[in-house]
Amino acid sequence: MRRALIIGGTGLIGSAAAHRLLTSGWDVEVTGRDPAHMPESLAAAGVRFIAVDRSDPALLAQVADGADLIADCLCYTAGDAAGLVPLARAANSTVMISSNAVYVDAAGNHTNSDTPPHFAGPIREDQPTMTPSAGSDYQSREGYGACKVAAEQVLLDSGAPVTVLRPGKVHGPWAARPREWVFVKRVLDGRPAVFLARRGADVAQTVAAENVAALIETVADKPGRRILNSADPDAPSGLEISRAIAGLLGRNWEEILLDDPSDSASTANGADPALGRHPWATKFPIVLDMTAALDLGYVPAGNYATTVAREVEWLTSAAAGREGDRALAWLSDPYFDSFFDYGREDRYLAARASPWPHEPAPGRTSQRLAARASGVRSGRVPSRRPVPG
Repeated sequence: MRRALIIGGTGLIGSAAAHRLLTSGWDVEVTGRDPAHMPESLAAAGVRFIAVDRSDPALLAQVADGADLIADCLCYTAGDAAGLVPLARAANSTVMISSNAVYVDAAGNHTNSDTPPHFAGPIREDQPTMTPSAGSDYQSREGYGACKVAAEQVLLDSGAPVTVLRPGKVHGPWAARPREWVFVKRVLDGRPAVFLARRGADVAQTVAAENVAALIETVADKPGRRILNSADPDAPSGLEISRAIAGLLGRNWEEILLDDPSDSASTANGADPALGRHPWATKFPIVLDMTAALDLGYVPAGNYATTVAREVEWLTSAAAGREGDRALAWLSDPYFDSFFDYGREDRYLAARASPWPHEPAPGRTSQRLAARASGVRSGRVPSRRPVPG
């Protein structure tokens, strides 16, 4: 039986990969620092937990000995990558989880820039990236992508059979910051409407953890030195994401589709830039080209609407207190605070419903306009083969 070791295997991508490989007949072990973070479903399925700190190379080498596949979900820096190199040389295939945050547009902007990137179309693996940095803070907006690029280069330059995966916005159970909570909570709170800026037309590429897992399994059987994007087969807009989640929870709410809050005309008319924010907001579409992965034989587990169902079920279960304390950590994450300004929304709704003469509700557009809002949707376009590095 083939053996897989997943470094950082108790989180979003690691747990999905463990489930996928175990189902396919692999012997699977996952590492982590705290056994309390091991999802019960993984342990029940037969996945073994090994307590190892990512910063202990000697112990990591010991547990990796004899592994056919190593998937590293915690490789953030060149130093992390250097520690992985000897393990990758001994394994049949190694996967490093990177990010689409490494890509830059023609002006050098990336997904974490103050200025939003404007890509010419679906992003191929040979799209320019940030300048690698070994000394930046990988937890900062500017340092994250630069550190990932540095880690990628260390691994690809090693000559070992390493596949670098660059996923979009990952969704699934056990997410440390589950973006879908923005819409799930609204349903649970009984909100009468969902507010979406830019008419909900924003597209920021999503990918289910189980789709990343499917690609990990594909490259495990076809080891090589390469870079691959990882994305859902579709690229849903913010409006489509809200509809998918509302549909799964049986919620029928009003869609209040607002104009672009950064548009000067909207601002002049009193549009409230705080209304309609959501985690997939981006001025220009961000879509990943999946041609290279598909040509390798990758078959996605499903599209966004299909795969997000497991996360929605997990979120509702966690909100009801059925998933343990770890699953509730994101409830106190200040990241979500600005998405739930219900007082501001209620004032908008009250002003719109008032029988007294008042100015029209700012920024409202018809849903017919939203239906015509277009963005790049295809994840597969003709492309050249990516050049590693």
